[in-house]
Amino acid sequence: MQSALDRFGLGRLVAAEPIPHGHFGQNLFLTSSTGEYVLRGDPNHPGQFEAERFYAEVLHQGTRVPVPWPYRIDPSTDIFGWSYAIMPRMPGVRPSDVGEESGPSARIAMARALGANLAEMHELTWAHPGRYYPATGTVGPLEPPDASVWALPDPVPLHAAARPYDRWVAERVRARLTTAQRHNPSATTEADLAWTGDRLAERASALAVPFQPRLVMEDYKEGNLVVRRDAGGWAVSGVFDLAQSYFGDAESDLARTLCSYLDEDAGPAREFLRSYLAARPPRPGFPERAVAYVLLDRALLWEFFQRRGLRWWPESWTFQTWADRYLSLLAPVLAGCCERAVRPQE
Repeated sequence: MQSALDRFGLGRLVAAEPIPHGHFGQNLFLTSSTGEYVLRGDPNHPGQFEAERFYAEVLHQGTRVPVPWPYRIDPSTDIFGWSYAIMPRMPGVRPSDVGEESGPSARIAMARALGANLAEMHELTWAHPGRYYPATGTVGPLEPPDASVWALPDPVPLHAAARPYDRWVAERVRARLTTAQRHNPSATTEADLAWTGDRLAERASALAVPFQPRLVMEDYKEGNLVVRRDAGGWAVSGVFDLAQSYFGDAESDLARTLCSYLDEDAGPAREFLRSYLAARPPRPGFPERAVAYVLLDRALLWEFFQRRGLRWWPESWTFQTWADRYLSLLAPVLAGCCERAVRPQE
């Protein structure tokens, strides 16, 4: 730890503490004589840290979103046997760690804060849909729908950019479900694929409404941010784990947090969405796209769950059963939040 701090002139090590949450155990809290930091090591895939640094930098420069900056990377492997990054530790606590004594009003206030912060993240625009490729240091076309983001350190050929965005979304959903089917055929059936395809086809015109490409974090959720309370109330004080980000239709970023809240209570989901829409009124067709983007988000997670053998729902459930539950819970939330006029096409 001291050698890593020395590499960047960050003072003398005072303490190191493992971070008990996160899927991959990559992070440590470090306290030194110059401040508090997070050490992130052993990258999951080539370019993970470089991608995180890029998105942290453009968010830092182009928005008011609190992100870990500066994001320092040591590409050498002489200290740990793998490369690592050191970034400032963001002040605050995870929303799930806020004590019950704060009451349900705190939960609602934090949901509103998450919605307002996501709207600010979406102030970051780009000229075209795409993803940052560390190998070239540029934002290139989005990967083919059936490709793994983590297996693409190099930009995809330019001809891939010809695929319309709405088609990319639909094909990406099918690709993830097809992969999930290979992991566990009984949990993702041909009927699931047909049902999902029909739901997306019904919303094709809404998906085709033009948009200004904006940052899509894709994993915006309570576990990837911290909050704190001040005189003005609750606010997001840090957002991290940005490597999956890309530039596309920002509305798709709502799905993960919405579904997480719907697992708990419709109240926070409603306030999260209202807060977001107050800052960023939706384009025409938003309710239909919201359904499509929930299906995209659920397909991405479903493939991950099947690949890792994760399951905490009845064994008889297939993807349709699981995903349709969220669509049913979402319907009244959308109805209550989308009564106001939508903004013109971007």
